[in-house]
Amino acid sequence: MKEKITRRELLKSLGLLSGVLLLNNGVNMNSDSVNFFKNQKREKHWYEFGFIDPILDQVFLYYLNHSWQKLADVGEVLQTVSKVDMSNPYSWAEEWMKTSERLENLAKEFESNGHNISAGECYLRSSNYFIAALHRYPNPYDKKIKKIAIRSFNNYKSGIKLLKLPIEVVNIPYEGKNLPGYLFKANVKGKAPILIVHQGRDGWAEQCKYIGEAANKRGMHCLIFDGPGIGKGLRILGLPFRPDWEKVITPVVDFVSNLKFVDRKRIGLMGISMGGSLTPRAVAFEKRISFCIANPGVYRWSDIIIGYLNQMISDFETQLEKGREYFNRLISQVAEKIPLIKWGIADTMWKHGVDNPYDLIIELKKYTNEDVVDKIKCKFLVVDSEKDEFSQAKLLYEKLKCPKDYLLFTEKEAAELHCQTGSLGISEERIFNWVEKNY
Repeated sequence: MKEKITRRELLKSLGLLSGVLLLNNGVNMNSDSVNFFKNQKREKHWYEFGFIDPILDQVFLYYLNHSWQKLADVGEVLQTVSKVDMSNPYSWAEEWMKTSERLENLAKEFESNGHNISAGECYLRSSNYFIAALHRYPNPYDKKIKKIAIRSFNNYKSGIKLLKLPIEVVNIPYEGKNLPGYLFKANVKGKAPILIVHQGRDGWAEQCKYIGEAANKRGMHCLIFDGPGIGKGLRILGLPFRPDWEKVITPVVDFVSNLKFVDRKRIGLMGISMGGSLTPRAVAFEKRISFCIANPGVYRWSDIIIGYLNQMISDFETQLEKGREYFNRLISQVAEKIPLIKWGIADTMWKHGVDNPYDLIIELKKYTNEDVVDKIKCKFLVVDSEKDEFSQAKLLYEKLKCPKDYLLFTEKEAAELHCQTGSLGISEERIFNWVEKNY
């Protein structure tokens, strides 16, 4: 017999039982749910723009910041976001699609008239805006997603070709498939170091163009790729995340080791966002990597994601112990009350290749570096930001036994957010100062 979840149990699990009078007096959880988790009596920060959920505030800033690397323009981003109707879950994607298609058409017009530089720049911005459209897409299983990802990929390739950028599109053999990547080759004589870079939950390889360019300016090669669960690796190849990330990185190291212009003794690895959880695991096993950068440093990724749910669902582990059927029904009811949770759970299940919340939690618990941190021997830069809610940099730094450095970005330099969102300039400069000093 199915165990029924009563309204009182649901409110208790949400930690909202004391707020039941608010619900009975007309507070609409669907339109105002985030206010239950916000402290309204605090100073508003420079990076808060007033979206219905704080995540989109940082996503907006993330795309605005891409003007640093000419993958966005300020007016285009502001205009697009100003048209988003937050009562329509598809509005974010629809408005970004309109902007990206407008620029795609403009690029084609410029190209047909022989204006290759202008066309290339428009193609790159269009590519990034297609990615923005997929950043908050309600149905991750929509067949349109793959088509949009392919359009983004094609526009990026057109852009770098027309601009004659020193970027080569490469395919990295991986378990019968080819991981898509971009090779930024430095203009140097002889062999040079190479930095391998990948994103995490939400970023794509295309959005790391500034890192490849920064490496090239400093005489280093750079390979930026989309692995399982990341960018095109998920949306075109259909590959979800996997916790044994060394199985992903080893084929990539094989690939760069076969490049004649690469110094095999100076191969670096950088992981961004959730990538800061994956890269420590990889270098614990892949000993050909001589230095690693985690931005931010993460010790147990599972604790971060489960921690968010634990804040919203009291006695979380107790609820989980009641079994798959009970837990899935509970999460379903919670999700119907809180749209942000509904999207977040569906999006994360898709990215991890599971089809229900219970199995998602079990899968997420595999994402830890606790059991491998002692095996890490390479030089390590642990990056942190004062207000990075996904960071466990201090904990990772303390646990590492290898040669290591800790780099903190601060509010004073406007770089306190997750992965220094909004301040790519100072982020690039400080991180590559460390790279220059050490390699």
